[in-house]
Amino acid sequence: MSSLKTIAQNKKAHHDYFIEETYEAGIELFGTEVKSIRNGRVNLKDSWCSIVDGEIFVNGMHISPYEHGNIFNRDPMRVRRLLMHKKEINKLYGTVKQTGYSLIPISLYFKDSRVKLQIGLCKGKKLYDKREDMAKRSARRDIERAIKEQSRG
Repeated sequence: MSSLKTIAQNKKAHHDYFIEETYEAGIELFGTEVKSIRNGRVNLKDSWCSIVDGEIFVNGMHISPYEHGNIFNRDPMRVRRLLMHKKEINKLYGTVKQTGYSLIPISLYFKDSRVKLQIGLCKGKKLYDKREDMAKRSARRDIERAIKEQSRG
């Protein structure tokens, strides 16, 4: 049984996109980056994935430099290679090229001792979709509040 420990979530992805499918990918990191991730010093907010020459990369993912690191610290915003099966990458490449889909990192987590990145095949939301989601969330909160008030009676 594998243990999962979530490090970072991309909440903006849920707000800006409809997530159609999710995929799990390994990520190529250096030692000081892993130590920094263990401390939770990572930001997925404006990150996205690109496919170049049959390889998949994550762009815009910020991993803060490790405080106790030295010359081995890498650029926090560097492009990092993701590890997926060639067949999966080719399938994603075809989907992204044909239709208006994007590959967006959704969460970063430890699966046992390995760092994994959950990628979503996403379609962008229009402004009215975002407003609709916010209205639904607000209504749900109001209903829960009303139920809580009644139960206190």
